[in-house]
Amino acid sequence: MIPTRGYAAVSATSPLRLFGFERRDPGPRDVQIEILYCGVCHSDLHTARNEWQNTVYPSVPGHEIVGRVTAVGGEVKRFKVGDIAGVGCMVDSCRRCGACREGLEQYCETGFTGTYNGPAFGGGENTYGGYSEVIVVDEAFVLRVSHAEGDLAAVAPLLCAGITTYSPLRQWGAGPGKKVGIVGLGGLGHMGVKIAHAMGARVVLFTTSPGKTEDAKRLGADEVVISKDADQMAAQAESFDLIVDTVAAPHDLDALLVLLKRDATLVLVGAPAEPHPSPQVFNLIFRRRRLAGSLIGGIAETQEMLDFCARHGLVSDIETIGMDRINEAYERMLRSDVKYRFVIDMASLRGMARG
Repeated sequence: MIPTRGYAAVSATSPLRLFGFERRDPGPRDVQIEILYCGVCHSDLHTARNEWQNTVYPSVPGHEIVGRVTAVGGEVKRFKVGDIAGVGCMVDSCRRCGACREGLEQYCETGFTGTYNGPAFGGGENTYGGYSEVIVVDEAFVLRVSHAEGDLAAVAPLLCAGITTYSPLRQWGAGPGKKVGIVGLGGLGHMGVKIAHAMGARVVLFTTSPGKTEDAKRLGADEVVISKDADQMAAQAESFDLIVDTVAAPHDLDALLVLLKRDATLVLVGAPAEPHPSPQVFNLIFRRRRLAGSLIGGIAETQEMLDFCARHGLVSDIETIGMDRINEAYERMLRSDVKYRFVIDMASLRGMARG
């Protein structure tokens, strides 16, 4: 076993703190990774505070992981010691169901195993995530990272925020000649703007904050609509091929549905703690519009996303923090006080004195 340290939540109300545990020794198909950077996702905060009522404590969050391979099992073919590798939201699935056979492990019919808080999905023992020094993962769920070494901290959020927005943009055909809306300019939304722009779509950012206009255009938005302005919203009626809604708070979906063309789609990727108000059926049936949802992506699609982002020079806009600042970061996330993603430099954890 490999002695490891991380930061864990031990209850819904206590701050995260230093926590010692053990990782398994690498098996024949395992890759051992020294974690260099780990992004901080809103899901981490929800889980640490048990807001989805499924947390298994102690919980070591983190599923936006970039690190260096330090050991591989004898049957590993795609990685060698010294490679830069990534781990996203999953570390296993059943690998047998229809979804898994199609490369859609995120929709595993028995539930994928999360990188942390694993029993909520896959059963078995609890899994501990990337707020830690080392992780050991089956090669099938490890990703190649080809970005420049200087970009690795900003690559980490691609493993969740990147794939969460890339997958629906790809699935519903964002590209040249398509008008795509992105709702919200946070950790997910800013990546949605960047990726949709790189795909060649005309990108419109919807925000309630006029102060975000300049930044949205810097990130690649062709136009910014203030969603509280009824005239601005009316001017966009029935003009969109696709809208990706990243907002993780309940809001009026009808205001967005009426902006879609016939046969166009509104995709929800934000996960609010409380439900959205139910949309009016007539806004769907009279234009054959679709209201859809999307999770992350399968392993193959996540690799495709990483390669796409490397080719186009896309990374997340980040603020790098030390591990000892994670509780402060959570409070700032609640205030939307970050542009646009926190990333933990794990050298800060390795530098902490051992007890």
